[in-house]
Amino acid sequence: MDGKFTTEELMIAKSVDLCRVAESLGYTVRRIGKYHTLKEMDSIRIYNRTNWYRWSRQGEQGSNGGSQIDFLKVFNGMSVKEAVFWLLDFAGYRRTEDIGKRLTTRNAIVSKQTSIPESKHFLLPDKAPDNRRAIKYLTEKRRISERTVRWFIEKGLLYESAEHHNVVFLGTDVEGNVKFASMRGTYDKDGKSFKCDVSGNDKNYGFHVARKASDTVAVFEAAIDLMSYMDIYHDTGEHLLALGMVADNPLEQYLKDYPEIRCIRFCLDNDTPGRTAALELAEKYMARCYSVKVDGPPETYKDYNEWLVSKKTRDAATISPKRR
Repeated sequence: MDGKFTTEELMIAKSVDLCRVAESLGYTVRRIGKYHTLKEMDSIRIYNRTNWYRWSRQGEQGSNGGSQIDFLKVFNGMSVKEAVFWLLDFAGYRRTEDIGKRLTTRNAIVSKQTSIPESKHFLLPDKAPDNRRAIKYLTEKRRISERTVRWFIEKGLLYESAEHHNVVFLGTDVEGNVKFASMRGTYDKDGKSFKCDVSGNDKNYGFHVARKASDTVAVFEAAIDLMSYMDIYHDTGEHLLALGMVADNPLEQYLKDYPEIRCIRFCLDNDTPGRTAALELAEKYMARCYSVKVDGPPETYKDYNEWLVSKKTRDAATISPKRR
């Protein structure tokens, strides 16, 4: 396929619902009055669900706002050509091999309608020669022990990408085939970190640790919370699963893959979306005759990583008093 787009195709690309694009990349969209913002970057403003602006970078041309195409360029590292193809694909629009002939589907393409993305090619980012930056980020910023981080690396569950040095979290099926991958940046600015799912992954799978001898699964929102939980409690012998969201698609698949599981512990975040989701999911799976518990970190902490960071900071202060 050539990289030349018709006026109609560019119009379609720029009419895709930007809120749904952001959600597909792993961001949490929130509505505030007449605009939307992102939980992970509250300086973002999305207007009319098609255009965005970033107030924190008013002086930076090229990365402070624009269309859906600009959003994919800035937050998913795409070229203009890649972004347009991605948006057309997301809208359900298909080019045919015949020159000058175009074929559209009935999938919705505009902001206020619902679209069902077609499946995309799943291609993992290349691996860096080593995992130095990923280890540094997870141990220093997230305070997860190096022993725990290296355990996940050795198990083939995470690695560092070559191009942008993101941490890549992997989810596999029961046969060990990688079906899912998400990325998180190793550089946080003002507490904000780049994160998104790798395009084309299967959202029915999630980052997990399988324990085939156990009948219990502990369910988390994020991979880093799962790792933090394991660092706090070490090997509890239970299945651990990160949803990557609050929707339970990965849990549905996991229960099919491991039918011996009869007990589910929901260890979601201590914020309103997390608590609401935990209660709704608990009710859903109790109705299916699972033993269910709504669990989580102490109420004073948002999630397990925040608890871990606080705990290790306190421990370090106790062990190493200030020298006079």
